[in-house]
Amino acid sequence: MNQHEQAIQDLLAKDFGTIPDLIRAHASFRPQHPAFIQDGITLDYEALDRRMDQVAASLQRDGVKPAESIAICAYTSIDYAVAFLGSLRAGVTVAPLAPSSSAESLVAMMKDAGAKALFLDGAVAEQLEPVAGQIDIPRIRLDADADGHAGANKAASEFDNWLAAPGQRPKAVDIQPGWAFNIIYSSGTTGTPKGIMQPNFMRWGHVQRGAVHGYGINAVTLLSTPLYSNTTLVSFFATLALGGSVLLMAKFEANAYLALAEKHKATHTMLVPVQYQRLMAVPDFDRYDLSSFHMKFCTSAPFSAPLKADILRRWPGGLIEYYGMTEGGVSCILIAHEHPDKLHTVGVASLGGEIRLIDEEGKEVAAGEPGEIVGYSPAMMTGYHNQPSKTRDAEWYDPSGRRFIRSGDLGRFDSDGFLLLFDRKKDMVISGGFNIYPSDLEAVLRQHEDIADAAVVGVPSERWGETPVAFVVARPGSSAGSETLLAWANERLGKMQRLSALELTDVLPRSAIGKVLKRELRDAYKGTVA
Repeated sequence: MNQHEQAIQDLLAKDFGTIPDLIRAHASFRPQHPAFIQDGITLDYEALDRRMDQVAASLQRDGVKPAESIAICAYTSIDYAVAFLGSLRAGVTVAPLAPSSSAESLVAMMKDAGAKALFLDGAVAEQLEPVAGQIDIPRIRLDADADGHAGANKAASEFDNWLAAPGQRPKAVDIQPGWAFNIIYSSGTTGTPKGIMQPNFMRWGHVQRGAVHGYGINAVTLLSTPLYSNTTLVSFFATLALGGSVLLMAKFEANAYLALAEKHKATHTMLVPVQYQRLMAVPDFDRYDLSSFHMKFCTSAPFSAPLKADILRRWPGGLIEYYGMTEGGVSCILIAHEHPDKLHTVGVASLGGEIRLIDEEGKEVAAGEPGEIVGYSPAMMTGYHNQPSKTRDAEWYDPSGRRFIRSGDLGRFDSDGFLLLFDRKKDMVISGGFNIYPSDLEAVLRQHEDIADAAVVGVPSERWGETPVAFVVARPGSSAGSETLLAWANERLGKMQRLSALELTDVLPRSAIGKVLKRELRDAYKGTVA
């Protein structure tokens, strides 16, 4: 172990530390090592450290105090990352917001977070124009032109002009473990977005465990999911904390992703299941040299066992699936390459964590019985920002008084203690008094050679209370009609599982991180069922 690696290990061994301090150490030992790469532009650790100082000094100049917050709403760019990291150095909480949100929702989230400034790009600036009068905080444009996707320093941007002079150092801040590191707003797939407050000690715990998965000074992590997503940030911070390089894609495209991975010899990646699906479907996938990969990660949506098996067979390196929540607590890990016989599960509780299953009354269920998944882990949110009642609703306490977080998901343990995931509690269909899990029906539908993707939702029924309806995406070239597919599925489903209707659709509505928006499907369904 060299001096650099020893210094980083010493920092990570502390009960608490900060990611900006780790980046400073990397800048000292390997100043010219790439921290970020995007669209042919590289920012090394020395330059990143200086830019972070400029951001922190500028926020202090503008009166933004430690533990106060700023918001960032933009597409992925190097300057987005710099603004995020520099704010952390000032002890400022970051609220990364999704550009896909409505203008009204963005205003509401900024106000809820108490943001003192907004970093944005041209696309978001245009989106916010109708509500600009409601935004009374400074707005700093990260891009030099209006397309919102560049972030490539084509010309001096507002961000460049806003920054303090090069070489200016901020006042040192004694960052506290319990201060909010970031406020991540829920996707809104279950209603009004909630601000999930993740404390500094939670992120510190994440990066301390990074070395277990091979992150280090030689890691090259390819990220194509957005920087406002916790899915992305888990790998983003682990890579930087341990001195690796982050390769950024503003927009995912399967062939471009594979070309970048090959060119830069990517070692790590975090993808959502729909991205894996599109990558594995690339006709010439096998011609790309992906032998540099050490570990691939997946999270955020159901990940089918056949897809996992295909990845293990054709894509070098390990595969790890995370099942968990931005709120923390519920945290499972499936090391797929070590447990190829458990690909139908989401694994076991992560290190230091615990998973329980409870019934409607909040009591633990008997062994082998399904129940709502609740979890404890060393990394948990402090609560929902400004929403104490929703925080209480999300908590469950065991008889000893230990705090768990409720997932709203339903699952069951197998005989080896691996967790089988069913569905979100709200998505379970109760038809004629029977519980129907949409994931079971979707798994059957995906077995048909003409079906590329499927989602099942419950719709009102006069006869049954609720009944399942399927939305199906056909494979290119398929001529199978909806009635044919419906009859095929119902021949294979149990009597109480049978679909009342099946609709063909060109695409399933998804969030930016790949979750099917089932509420939109339910709202869009115009059919009637008995």
